Amino acid sequence: MTRRQAMGPVEASGWVAGVTRIDSPFFDARPAGVVVDLLVVHNISLPPGVFGSGDVERLFTGTLDARAHPFYSALAGARVSAHFFIDREGAVIQFVSTVDRAWHAGLSTFEGRARCNDFSLGIELEGTDFAPFTDAQYDALVPLIALLCARYPLRAIRGHSEIASDRKTDPGPFFDWARLRASAQIDRSLLPVATRA
Repeated sequence: MTRRQAMGPVEASGWVAGVTRIDSPFFDARPAGVVVDLLVVHNISLPPGVFGSGDVERLFTGTLDARAHPFYSALAGARVSAHFFIDREGAVIQFVSTVDRAWHAGLSTFEGRARCNDFSLGIELEGTDFAPFTDAQYDALVPLIALLCARYPLRAIRGHSEIASDRKTDPGPFFDWARLRASAQIDRSLLPVATRA
């Protein structure tokens, strides 16, 4: 079942009206004078391949119990976040104001610029590299991107794998870039040249 939300606009505070807000402690101020012009798409599921556990939210808020699953020992003490998370039903949660720097990209470079967190926004989709995303997720993602494009002078939308190719593969081969390209709400020039057919 799709959980539709009436989103928007992006308020001056950097919070999107109409979406669930859960504050993450894992953010800081962007460098002075930086222009936010990159949007990064990720995938995440915790435990890997398990959906709806609530553990992504716990990871982003620093409350994940490292003893709850064997995989989580590697995440003990992790300080990560994203601006947005879209679950399998299309519900959007915002963890960090778009004004601030979320800790989603890690070591990364885009068009010769390092530290992509400084100038990017991060959207995590609940998913894996091994399964398609849901219609509900695309139905939430497209208008969210449109809102962000209306608020920021975005020059590119890229997958995490494109800015950290030596260590990341997300959003993975099942992310349908062509579906974004077909949307009238998104400027095609922002998307990668090579997309799925």
